[in-house]
Amino acid sequence: MAKYLKETSRTFSEFLLIPGLTSFDCVPDNVSLKTSLVKYRKGEKSSIELNIPFVSAIMQSVSDDQMAIALAKNGGLSFVFGSQTIQKQVEMIEKVKQHKSGFVISTANLIAENTLKDVIALKAKTGHSTIAITDNGTANGKLIGIVTGRDYRIGTDLMDKKVKEFMTPFSKLITAKVGITLSEANSIIWEHKLNSLPVVDEDNNFKFFVFRKDYDNHKDNPLELSDDTKKLIVGAGINTRDYKDRVPALVNAGADVLCIDSSDGYSEWQKATLEYIKAEYGDRVKVGAGNVVDKEGFLYLVEAGADFVKVGVGGGSICITRETKGIGRGQATALIEIAEARDQYFEQTGIYIPICSDGGIAQDYHMAIALAMGADFIMMGRYFARFDESPTHKVLVGGNYMKEYWGEGSNRARNWERYDMGGSTGLKFEEGVDSYVPYAGSLKDNLDVTVGKIKSTMCSCGFTTIAKFKEDAKLTLVSSVSIVEGGAHDVLVRE
Repeated sequence: MAKYLKETSRTFSEFLLIPGLTSFDCVPDNVSLKTSLVKYRKGEKSSIELNIPFVSAIMQSVSDDQMAIALAKNGGLSFVFGSQTIQKQVEMIEKVKQHKSGFVISTANLIAENTLKDVIALKAKTGHSTIAITDNGTANGKLIGIVTGRDYRIGTDLMDKKVKEFMTPFSKLITAKVGITLSEANSIIWEHKLNSLPVVDEDNNFKFFVFRKDYDNHKDNPLELSDDTKKLIVGAGINTRDYKDRVPALVNAGADVLCIDSSDGYSEWQKATLEYIKAEYGDRVKVGAGNVVDKEGFLYLVEAGADFVKVGVGGGSICITRETKGIGRGQATALIEIAEARDQYFEQTGIYIPICSDGGIAQDYHMAIALAMGADFIMMGRYFARFDESPTHKVLVGGNYMKEYWGEGSNRARNWERYDMGGSTGLKFEEGVDSYVPYAGSLKDNLDVTVGKIKSTMCSCGFTTIAKFKEDAKLTLVSSVSIVEGGAHDVLVRE
């Protein structure tokens, strides 16, 4: 006969945190939300750490290159959606990696014999107004000069005017040599009032640009998540169908981490995908897997090679998997069991596998609950879909501004690779809905408020790190009556 689990399937709303001793050190400014993204061995640290414990969902309506840039600037990470052509996804990854700051490899280069018409066309194509002029027109040729918007006047200069006639030649440029630190480069920029500083090698071969605007941006975004070359860190969603073609393309484009996007992670399809990636790339390519809701599913993916595991089936606001297929588990219950399995696995093997809580977040305080229950980081769709940076349209519905938001299991997404179970007819039924969410403005403004709430909650519980919060937090189940008691009650609330 079927097995019946005795434990009730519970959600985050059924729990509250118990306050702990708030010491003098427990103030929001002292709270660190840094957390591990991928697995590591005892005594070491994760090769990728988030500065805030948030990643955006692998969804068409949430995670494109603009969301990835905005979230990385604020310390989190986006997994650019994979339900698109390989080339389009690669282009999004490249835009994120090229966006960043620090020592930037130029993607806008010409030769001295090019014309003003070529300059204008290249600027329109790349969006870059600073163009390097090299002897061979590549990013590593001998630097001859630079062209910026101050070197020409559209409407006055002829379109066939040669670049060599109006560029700023190398002899008049202030440059730096390879090996200079970013701090030193910024000092030169400020001392000479430059907008950009070219970096060259001993033979004057062009290597990088350092831009003034990147220094300003970094001051505004101190939690920015970037790699050793100061490029933003970005993830990419993959599926279990075309991974042999998609994964190499994404790795070559610079994706820092991959994640298999599926509503059912406990499958041989995911095992085969993980084993292929690890056989081809070893630990050089990090890849998460999921989603699962119990210990068995977690261990299955870990043994297959997952660098982190996503937890949750049917808890997303646009997900109807539970209604349609009758499968899933309350997010809190699933997370508690898998966190325990993760800790046991760490004790037995010395390898720590981060877990990602995906779904079930209806209120900001649910994020703190999820972290206390053992999540290393949280994946969210609806939360991020509300912001300016999400890829969907802002529309007026019933007098209120809304943002479009649809699930990867909806017919609109047409994501056969994620939900199709085989056969020739593609998606048989929907597991997600097409909807709207209230428009909320910019990501940064809202994220600052959310992060502030979580830090305040942790302080009230007596913790300044996520690691201690997960280890020592105290939670209690609440009754339906106490849930009512927790909100405003027995009063007439003034508008």
